[in-house]
Amino acid sequence: MDKEKLEKATLAGGCFWCTEAVFQRLEGVENVISGFTGGTIKNPAYREIITGRTGHAEAVQIDFDPEVIKFEELLLVFFATHDPTTLNKQQNDIGTQYRSGIFYHDEKQRQTAEKIITLLEQEKSFEDPIVTEITEVSAFYPAEAEHQDFYNQHRQQPYCQYIIDPKITKLKKLFQDKLKQRN
Repeated sequence: MDKEKLEKATLAGGCFWCTEAVFQRLEGVENVISGFTGGTIKNPAYREIITGRTGHAEAVQIDFDPEVIKFEELLLVFFATHDPTTLNKQQNDIGTQYRSGIFYHDEKQRQTAEKIITLLEQEKSFEDPIVTEITEVSAFYPAEAEHQDFYNQHRQQPYCQYIIDPKITKLKKLFQDKLKQRN
């Protein structure tokens, strides 16, 4: 894989453990890093983020090959595997750090995000309005090592079984043709 052909996507869909686990399974996704973006302090730590006072969202930064999977396809997976209609909340995770957000890297990504949201709203894909923010990406800070590849290393934890497993099941059902062979 030619690393120069890779593009970045930065998405926040609640707990980054969930979002990371979903996108790691997609063909064309080369790397997924859990971290924080959209806040007001530099180099925040997880213990600061969870207070909700830094303004950061838990997010993932995805390196993907646009010749294998397009940004638009990443967004369709994103919207299918979290609730974009709840403000600052995903299941039991509550606070601005769990907001739904697309942090675009260029004008094309911004336009694509707006187009997908308009389409989903026209199709009435959700009962409630989509509240996903579309914001230009700012600094992205990787989370501490213990938060990386969390689901794959801790599948027996109750949070993984009750919160992440259903997202993976949904991913496999809806996007079977987009999955890496080893998943």
